[in-house]
Amino acid sequence: MDLGPPPQRITVHPNQVRRLIADQFPEWAALPVQPVPMSGWDNRTFRVGDELLARLPSASEYALAVDKEHRWLPALAPRLPLPIPVPLAKGRPGADYPFPWSIYAWLPGEPANAGRMADPVRFALDLADFLAALRSVDAADGPQPGTHNWFRGATLRTYDAQARRALTALDGHVDVGLAREIWTAALDARWDGVDVWFHGDIAPGNLLLDGGELAAVIDFGTCGVGDPSCDLAIAWTQLTADGREAFRDRLAVDDATWARGRGWALWKTLVTCANSLGHADEEATNARRVLSEIFSDGVRDG
Repeated sequence: MDLGPPPQRITVHPNQVRRLIADQFPEWAALPVQPVPMSGWDNRTFRVGDELLARLPSASEYALAVDKEHRWLPALAPRLPLPIPVPLAKGRPGADYPFPWSIYAWLPGEPANAGRMADPVRFALDLADFLAALRSVDAADGPQPGTHNWFRGATLRTYDAQARRALTALDGHVDVGLAREIWTAALDARWDGVDVWFHGDIAPGNLLLDGGELAAVIDFGTCGVGDPSCDLAIAWTQLTADGREAFRDRLAVDDATWARGRGWALWKTLVTCANSLGHADEEATNARRVLSEIFSDGVRDG
């Protein structure tokens, strides 16, 4: 499948956000607007006063998720054990900003990483409980995989060409033989075809801690219904070995789903490693760490 060219992201300035709010939501016009540090690739996020945030897609592809979020997040929120973002208002293009956008309530917390977790195994179990609750929500009429979520929930074969290009680039730098085995096993692992809800981007920046414990899950732009194995990549990208085992046991993940989840983690890690060859920055170092976790979780057959 051709994923097309990368999104053409735009810059959004605080003054634009102030104008949008003043024009469309005058009741919040007096509130200060400040950009959120590390607000992400898909959306530009701004703090609006103490209790609100404005979330503005950075490209037309990401704007496809706005209607989905307004339709489904209010339905999902009361069925989940942790807070998630619920939109309060939907904005329209204006002030030289071309896409629909949203106002949400601010959810406090800090992005999850191992150093901030009070108990990594407890974190893994709480995350598994959240995902189990999400999967239990009725998937009827839910959003199927597509361009709105970069085909999360669909087959990993969507990303086969990217993964194989990365493997070619990494030949001589990592164990590409083992990586190919893991990737092939993921492609061959069958899904039972029963649609369930998934988040689509379970990553540290979308998991908020309070007092070292999982307190909220944010950024549902890639959510949908389909194969939930994409939500398992966190097992290798963030969880400890003990946490990974507890996470799998709590979710009762079968071998085929675990193999596909490992494939989701491998695809993105290979691409990052290939793009950062020769670099020694945090992104490159973290990608090599994750690749080591993926390789260590199981051994080569034979």
